Parts: sequence; C-alpha cells; structure tokens
Amino acid sequence: MPIYEYIAVAESCSHCCDGFDQLQKLSDPQLSQCPRCGKAVQRKISAPSVAIGGTHLTRESHIEKHGFTQYRKAGGGVYEKTAGKGPDYISGD
Repeated sequence: MPIYEYIAVAESCSHCCDGFDQLQKLSDPQLSQCPRCGKAVQRKISAPSVAIGGTHLTRESHIEKHGFTQYRKAGGGVYEKTAGKGPDYISGD
C-alpha cells in the first residue's frame, strides 16, 4: 500500500498545516478533509520511494551461506577476506 502525503489548503490544525502522511490502498479515494480538524486538504505530489531488493545478497552471512568467499581491496594489490572459507589474503605477487 502506498503512503500519500497531504497538506492543508488553508489555515488549519498543526497536524495538516505542516502536512501529514496517510497509508492508503490504491483503490481508496483521496482524502478531501483532515482526519483531525475536518479542514480541506489536498494530496501533495512527491517522489516515490523505491526499495531495490538486492542489497541482502551482498551481506556476508548470505555470501557464506551459499559457499562463496568475498574479498575487499586492502591496497597495493592485496585483497583481504571479509566472508567465506578462503585464504585470508590474496596478492598479485
């Protein structure tokens, strides 16, 4: 369910004059009145919040669970292990 932002059309209570968020179904009609004071409100156009679901795939516990080893660059051509069952360090020498 999306979270919509609403703001007061005219002077009203502290809840709606600064704006408020409302969790609603897509099929719900948009609010026309503040739920607290009953004054007129309008829906504010705002940027969507999008969560990309792949961040959990790079967690160390996820990497180890699937049998991979993760390294990070330590500098000078040397990489150190951060997760998994591999050598503690890898170097290009």
